[in-house]
Amino acid sequence: MKKTAVFPGTFDPFTRGHENILQRALPLFDHIIIAVGVHSGKQTLFSKEKRIDMIRNLYRNVQKISVDSYDGLTIDYCEKAGAQFLLRGLRTSADFEYERAIAQINRKMNPSIETIFLLAIPEYTPLNSTIIRDILRHGGDARQFLPEGLEID
Repeated sequence: MKKTAVFPGTFDPFTRGHENILQRALPLFDHIIIAVGVHSGKQTLFSKEKRIDMIRNLYRNVQKISVDSYDGLTIDYCEKAGAQFLLRGLRTSADFEYERAIAQINRKMNPSIETIFLLAIPEYTPLNSTIIRDILRHGGDARQFLPEGLEID
């Protein structure tokens, strides 16, 4: 059976931390869907369409990766996409507590989908899209925090 994982997030923008989690997960799965979602509590810098285009362009030559978008519950999207795994990156203990609670609820909702956590490498622990968005909004140079080849213009 083909092992498919969904890597969900708002990815506003997609950072080197996201890139690192994805690269480390590639050997574990046959297919990874980067699922760009809408988070009602977040004010985005880039439109959903722009985020999808940026990520698709970044991974256009990687056969095991596809990019999609979704609204609603991530666990419902996983089922619809035929994924058996939900991939999440963890930077801090606060991330762990938040993601653990979601994973346990998701497991109750659909026990056939397993959540897999990968820990951020130390140099990417401070990276988060909120900080990067703030740098970009104020005209700062955020290139060192973004994957090489990610076109944000």
